[in-house]
Amino acid sequence: MSTAPSSTPAPSPKPRQRRRRNPLRDAPPQSREAKRMAAAVLEVLAGVRTPTEAAQALSIPVPTYYHLEVRALHALVAACEPRPRGRARSGARVEDKLKKECERLRRECQRQQALARAAQRTIGLAPLPAAPASQGKKRRKRRAVRALQTVALLRQDEAATPTVNVTPQS
Repeated sequence: MSTAPSSTPAPSPKPRQRRRRNPLRDAPPQSREAKRMAAAVLEVLAGVRTPTEAAQALSIPVPTYYHLEVRALHALVAACEPRPRGRARSGARVEDKLKKECERLRRECQRQQALARAAQRTIGLAPLPAAPASQGKKRRKRRAVRALQTVALLRQDEAATPTVNVTPQS
């Protein structure tokens, strides 16, 4: 048995058509007035309308239209700036990360202190006296400041050195 080629060719698969996405669909919601202003500015930039016609359509003065156009162009340029890759750092995420790091370091410190105490007991050293639990802020005793000590030393040297009165002869 031989198979004869059929007179009708096999149907070729249809090429996939891309769905067109509306670029404003994913944008955050804007007011109707903002959309009207944006459309008017784009029409002027495209040459469809004059600035005066756009200002009349928006019911604003022409100088206000020009101010709006400048703001829109600044926003356009700012939107074209390259964005940093990866996730944006939020203050809450950074704060949580720092809290976790702080807790990890606190546990590590406690672990090291326990190891030091165990080593001291093994060697036979007396443990360090525990710091007294303070209620609130601990007041420090006032110490003599280095500058005041230096002044006192200079005055002692000054008192110990005899002064010689030299009178000029005429």
